Amino acid sequence: MNKYSFESVNQFLLDKQHLNEDFKTDDIIQIVKDICALHATGTATPYISLFARAKNFRREHLDEELYLKKQLGKIRCMRGTIHILTKEMIPIAYAATRRMLQKGSNSFLEFRGVSTREYEAVSGKILEILKDREMTASEIKGVLKTELNVSAIVEQMCDQGLLIRSRPRKGWRDRVHKFCLFHDYFPDIDLTLIGESEARTLLVQRYLKSFGPTTENDIAWWIGLTKTETREALNNIEEQIVEVDVSDTQGSFLGLRPDEQPLRNMKTPERHTVNLLPILDPYLMGYKDRERYLSQRYQELVFDRSGNATTTILLDGRIVGVWDILEDKKPLVKLLLFDKIEQSVMKQVIYEARRIGKFIADKEVQVRECESMIPLTRRTAGGFMTPLRDSQSSTRTLT
Repeated sequence: MNKYSFESVNQFLLDKQHLNEDFKTDDIIQIVKDICALHATGTATPYISLFARAKNFRREHLDEELYLKKQLGKIRCMRGTIHILTKEMIPIAYAATRRMLQKGSNSFLEFRGVSTREYEAVSGKILEILKDREMTASEIKGVLKTELNVSAIVEQMCDQGLLIRSRPRKGWRDRVHKFCLFHDYFPDIDLTLIGESEARTLLVQRYLKSFGPTTENDIAWWIGLTKTETREALNNIEEQIVEVDVSDTQGSFLGLRPDEQPLRNMKTPERHTVNLLPILDPYLMGYKDRERYLSQRYQELVFDRSGNATTTILLDGRIVGVWDILEDKKPLVKLLLFDKIEQSVMKQVIYEARRIGKFIADKEVQVRECESMIPLTRRTAGGFMTPLRDSQSSTRTLT
C-alpha cells in the first residue's frame, strides 16, 4: 500500500474540487457533478462556491441552469440540508435520504401545530393552486385563507417530492423562495424508479469519487447514514474500493481504484494555491475527520457546535484563516490569519479578498486584517455566518 502525505492528498482534492487554477472551468454543470452537490442552505453559498471554482463565473450562470434550462435542482437531502444537484443525481439523493428526512419532517409539522389530517387536506389544495404556476408560501397562504403554518406544509411537500423550490422572490440572497409542482419543473424525472438501498450505494460511490480518499466516518456524517448503512453500501462496491494510507493519521482511508494512479502521480506545485470559500462549502463540509486540512487548535474558529463551517481562507488546501464581509456604504472584507504567512502569499490572499468582495458587493472593497475573533463554539446559533462581524479587535487596512 502506498503512503501519501497530507500535502499530496490536499492537492489531489483541490484538483477534484476545481479549486486549483488549472482545473477551474466555466462548465458549472460539470463542477456540480464533480463535487457531487452544492450546499445551498445559505442562499449565497452556491454562488460563491462556484465563483471559487469557475474561471469567469457570473451569478446569472447559476440562475440560468437552475431556473431556465433546469439542468440543476434544489432539494433537501444529505444530513437534512438543502443541496443543488444535477438532474442525474436528484432521484439518487432523494431515494437515499427520503426515509430519514420524513422522520424530521413529521416532527416539524407536529411542532408547528399541523396534524396529519390537516396536512393531507391542505397539501391537496396546494397541488391544485400551483398547477402551471409558482408562488411563495405566504402567497399560497393568502389564497388558502388559513391560519395553518403553510411554510411547514410546503417544506414537507418538497421532502415528499410533490413540490420543489424554485427561484427566490427578489434576488440571489433572498431567503424567500417560490414553490412549484415537482413534475411541472422536472417532467422527465421519476423519483420512484430507484430503491433506497441501491440509491445509498450509488450515493456513496459518487461521494467517494468526489471526496475520496476519505473515511467511513466521513461518509456516514456527510450523508447522514448509520455506520451499519454505510458499511452495507461500501460492501456493495467493495471491488471498486482501495485503501489509502495517509501519513500521520490513524484509521483507514478509502478511495476508488481509478484515483490510485492520479494520486500516485501528484507532485508539489510550483506556486501556492489560495482560495476564499463561503460558509458550508463542499470542500469543508464533505468531512467529519478534518485533520488533513485543519489543525485541532483552530477547530473552534472554523466549525460551530453543530459542525457548520464558516467562511475560510485556504492555502494549498489547508485552512489558514477566516474572512467576513461587511456591506455598508464602503464594503469591507475582514481577514483573520491564524499564523503569520509569507508576504507573497499574503498578497495573494488580499487579491482574492478584493475579488470575492467585489463579486458579493458589486463594488470595490477595502480589506482589513483582524487580530482575534470569538470562537464559534461560544457564539449563538448562526454565528458561523458572520465570524468577524462582532470582533472587537483592532484592524489594519491592507493594500
